[in-house]
Amino acid sequence: MFTGIISDIGTIDAVEPRGDLRARIATSFDTATVDLGASIACSGVCLTVVDKGPGWFAVDISGETQARTAQGAWQAGLKLNLERALRLGDELGGHMVTGHVDGVGEVIDLRPDGDSQRITIAAPAALSPYLAGKGSVTLDGISLTVNEVSDQPGGGVHFAINIIPHTAQMTTFADLAVGRAVNIEIDVLARYLGRMEQLRHVR
Repeated sequence: MFTGIISDIGTIDAVEPRGDLRARIATSFDTATVDLGASIACSGVCLTVVDKGPGWFAVDISGETQARTAQGAWQAGLKLNLERALRLGDELGGHMVTGHVDGVGEVIDLRPDGDSQRITIAAPAALSPYLAGKGSVTLDGISLTVNEVSDQPGGGVHFAINIIPHTAQMTTFADLAVGRAVNIEIDVLARYLGRMEQLRHVR
């Protein structure tokens, strides 16, 4: 489990196609304290550390993960939002995040809003029931609050968030641009409530 509070910005140093895709990620984490087999959220995707050295760790990215996450995100030179797994006793500063991507959205608008930036995301219609104003959402691993939601004619949903300067500075959202794809994870409570509602109607 994670909180959606980013603790490092990593950079993909190299990728190597194997049966899966292996990525070597440069980090400021003290990798001496990172165990092999540990989970690290990489731009919202929970991945397992399979190798490491001073200032870097490696993960294997399956074909399934590549297909379900933002296209082009696993390339050498790209930056990733990193968060180590939550430990008992850690402060829960964001919300409960699993590191399982529910869909991929696209930034369709970005404009100043006071000192912040207001960002509008287009998301798949399947996620519409799980997005609500003042609810939580995770974008590229970042815990954020939904400001407003607008269901679109013909399917799809748009929702808006605000990025304060501190969040931009501490994450990859400092260079966010219209057209960028983002990994979306809905709130875990919304996911379970949605499943319960489905079963209630079936019965």
